[in-house]
Amino acid sequence: MKKQFLACLFVCLSTFSHAQTPDKSFKTGDLIIQKVSDHAYNHITYLQTESFGKVPCNGLIVFDEGEAVIFDTPVDDATSEKVIRWVEDSLHCKVKAVIATHFHEDCVGGLKAFHEHGIPSYATNRTIAFDKERKFPVPQKGFDDRLDLKVGKKKVLAAFYGEGHTRDNIIGYFPDEKVMFGGCLIKEVDATKGNLADANVQAWSATVTTIKAKYPDVKVVIPGHGKIGDNALLDYTIKLFSEK
Repeated sequence: MKKQFLACLFVCLSTFSHAQTPDKSFKTGDLIIQKVSDHAYNHITYLQTESFGKVPCNGLIVFDEGEAVIFDTPVDDATSEKVIRWVEDSLHCKVKAVIATHFHEDCVGGLKAFHEHGIPSYATNRTIAFDKERKFPVPQKGFDDRLDLKVGKKKVLAAFYGEGHTRDNIIGYFPDEKVMFGGCLIKEVDATKGNLADANVQAWSATVTTIKAKYPDVKVVIPGHGKIGDNALLDYTIKLFSEK
């Protein structure tokens, strides 16, 4: 009887430990937050552009044990404020860092709100230099090619693998759940080449090929704009920029 009880207790505890977190997805007219894995959400805000009209812009929120890290700010301070509040109120987490994946406005447009909350911002030293040059909001803490952080007990990293959409574009990766934030380096399936103003088109495919080899078991891939997918987005991006 005691053995049966202990076996039952073990099964119950195992089930509990693998239980999914509640879905706290959220939507308003200017902000969508949607669950993509047990400890990761995609944030979507909208940038009004001259060339492409109103563009949905993706970012990533990862969290664990009362802490969260965000990749790319929403497009402005008002929506950044909403995201910070949502993380605090819905996930009951403190944002410990925001990481910009390149220097464009859709990555750093809402930095001021994070700084006003005392949240440190990170980017490569290249990104910081380009933001200063363009007079965009400037991240506070620089790194060269890789940044490793902890969110709760889980690892999260940001890394540069080569040029593509810009000379400074990096990707984010959440190893525990195999979630990649590709940013604007990665295209949604069937997307066009998009904004090439600061691109290295010749290097783009090789950069993504390196990333695909580095993360062969990735499950979720979030592009800078458009629909989330899996490693098919990496394959599509490689093919798109291989075409002459």
